[in-house]
Amino acid sequence: MTTRAGIRTSTQTVTCLLCQWRSFSVSYRRLADKPPTPSPDASQSSPSIAAPGSSHGAVPEGPLAHAPRSYGKKLKEFTPTPLARPIGMNFPPSAGQNTGVDSRSIKQRRDDFVNYEKHLERREYLKSQMARPYFRDWVNLQFYEGKTFLAPPRLFRADLSLYFPNLHGRTLGKTPAAKSADTTPLLEGRASVVTIFSSMWAEQQARTFTGAKENPALHELLGASAGRAQLVQVNVEQDMLKAWLIRLFLGSLRRRVGKENWDKYFLVRKGITDEIRESIGLLNSKVGYTYLVDHQCRIRWAGSGPAEPGEREGLVKGLQRILEEMSKQGVGEHYTMKPVAKKAAEQ
Repeated sequence: MTTRAGIRTSTQTVTCLLCQWRSFSVSYRRLADKPPTPSPDASQSSPSIAAPGSSHGAVPEGPLAHAPRSYGKKLKEFTPTPLARPIGMNFPPSAGQNTGVDSRSIKQRRDDFVNYEKHLERREYLKSQMARPYFRDWVNLQFYEGKTFLAPPRLFRADLSLYFPNLHGRTLGKTPAAKSADTTPLLEGRASVVTIFSSMWAEQQARTFTGAKENPALHELLGASAGRAQLVQVNVEQDMLKAWLIRLFLGSLRRRVGKENWDKYFLVRKGITDEIRESIGLLNSKVGYTYLVDHQCRIRWAGSGPAEPGEREGLVKGLQRILEEMSKQGVGEHYTMKPVAKKAAEQ
C-alpha cells in the first residue's frame, strides 16, 4: 500500500538525483574539447599570459634576469651592471601592433570563451596581477634611484641587435591623424633617441640623458643631422584618471615641447604588455628609460634611471656611429624597412 509519506520520500529521492545530475554535468567540458580557432593577429587578442616571470615568481632568463621587478621575490641588495647582451623584441615591428584593442571576431571570442584551457590561463594571469605588491616599484627606487641597468660601453652590433616594439597612442598634433599614431613609421629611416617615462620623476631622469642643459653635445648633433636624427618622447600612463588629466593640460604641454616636436611626443595608454616590458627592460614604471634606435628600429644602446657621466658621452658617440652607418648604406629620407626582411625574421 502506497502511503503519503512514501510518495513524499520518493519525490525527494527523484529531486536529489536530479540535483546531483545537474551538479555533475560536464557539458561545458565538451565545448572545451573543441580545438580553438587560431586568431589571425595574436598581438591583438587577450593579454599574454605566458609572459616571462608573470607567474609563480620565476626568474626570467636574459641579460636582466636578476634585476628588481614589481613582482617576484623582493631583493634586499642590488647593484646595476652594464648590459652584456642586446635587449628588444625578436621580430621587426609594424604599424598597428600593440594597440591594446581587442580585434577578435565574435566567433573567435566565443571559441575563447568556451575554451577551458584559456580560462585557466586567464585565471593564472589575474592571480599574478593581484599578487603584485602595489608599492614594489617605489621600494625598488632605493637601489641607485631605480637604475635597472647600466648602459653598454659601446653599441650593440647591428646584425645581433633586437627590435624596438611598435607603440600606439596619440601625439600632440592637432590633426585627425594625431589621435591615432604609431611609433614605427616615425622611427624608420632615422636614428632616434627614444625616452619612455610615466611620471615627472621618470621624465627628469630621462632628461639627464637628453636635456639641452644636461647634454648639449647631443642637441648639437641632432641639429647638425639635417633631420636624419631625432628625439622621440613616449609618455606612458595606463591609469585612466591620470591620462585624463594629461589630456586636460595638453595646451601647456604643447607650449613646453614646442610645435616642431608635437609629432615626436606620444601619449600611450594601452598595449605595453609584460612581454614588451621584459624584452626592452622596462621593469620599473617609476623610472625613466632611454633607448638609441637605428633606422631599422633596432635597439643599439639603452640606459635607465639617472645618467652617469660616461653614459651621456656614450649616447652621443653611439648616435654619431649610427649616422655614419646610415651614410655608408645610403639611407635617404624616404627609407622604409624591406618586407622581405620582416618575413624572413618571422620564419
